[in-house]
Amino acid sequence: MSTKSRDAAIRVLMMPRDTNHHGTIFGGVILSHIDQAGAVGAIRRGCRQVVTVAMDQVVFEQPVEVGDLVSFYAEVVHVGRTSLKVQVMVEADRRSGETVAVTRAEVTYVHIGKDGKPVVVPPAD
Repeated sequence: MSTKSRDAAIRVLMMPRDTNHHGTIFGGVILSHIDQAGAVGAIRRGCRQVVTVAMDQVVFEQPVEVGDLVSFYAEVVHVGRTSLKVQVMVEADRRSGETVAVTRAEVTYVHIGKDGKPVVVPPAD
């Protein structure tokens, strides 16, 4: 997925409250945003309500720093009967002007109805 030609699912300015004991952004904060961005990708695909089933391997390639503007790009890469897999790529725009790839993950969601039970993923537009 080329992130330069796509709209970010979400963008977040990293704040001091999100730091770990090393002074960089806590990995769990990034994981939470990955989950939200993936859900945005699923919603854009037509699933109005989803629950997270799995998050594939996440390797942090670069630290995220306070003041970074972090972009989370989401793309549906597989659609099953009631589930879909969304690839989320994460980039940080540093205060220096540099953009670095931080991490990526594939998140699996199940499309659910009002009763909380799985429903069929609607066809693509």
